[in-house]
Amino acid sequence: QVQLVESGGRLVQAGGSLRLSCAASGLTFIRYTMGWFRQAPGKEREFVAAFSWRGGSTYYADSVKGRFTISRDNAKNMVSLQMNSLKPEDTAIYYCAADLWGDYPRLLRANEYEYWGQGTQVTVSS
Repeated sequence: QVQLVESGGRLVQAGGSLRLSCAASGLTFIRYTMGWFRQAPGKEREFVAAFSWRGGSTYYADSVKGRFTISRDNAKNMVSLQMNSLKPEDTAIYYCAADLWGDYPRLLRANEYEYWGQGTQVTVSS
C-alpha cells in the first residue's frame, strides 16, 4: 500500500521560510518522479515543483522559481520543499505526489501522478 505523508505546513509571516517534507512508503521510490502541487481556496490544483526519477533534474513553476527548492533523499524515501521569501499568494494546501517514470512535460500535469498525499496547509500572513 502506497502512502505519501506530508508535514511541515503552518502559519508563517510574509517573507518567512518553511520546509515541507513528504515521506513515501510502499513504492520503489527511485522509479518515481516526485512532485509538489498546491491548491488555494476556489482555485485549481497547480504545479509547484518536481524532482525527476532520472536524478538531478528539477522543475519549478515560474511563480516559485528562485524562492523554492525541491530536494529528494532516495535512501530515506523522502522529498522536501524548501520555501523562502514566502508571499501571501503562496497560501494553499500543499500536496506531495508520485509519478512512475514521469518525464517532462508530463510531470507538470496533476492528472499524470498516480499517488497523492493528504496535503499540508501553508498559510502566509501579510
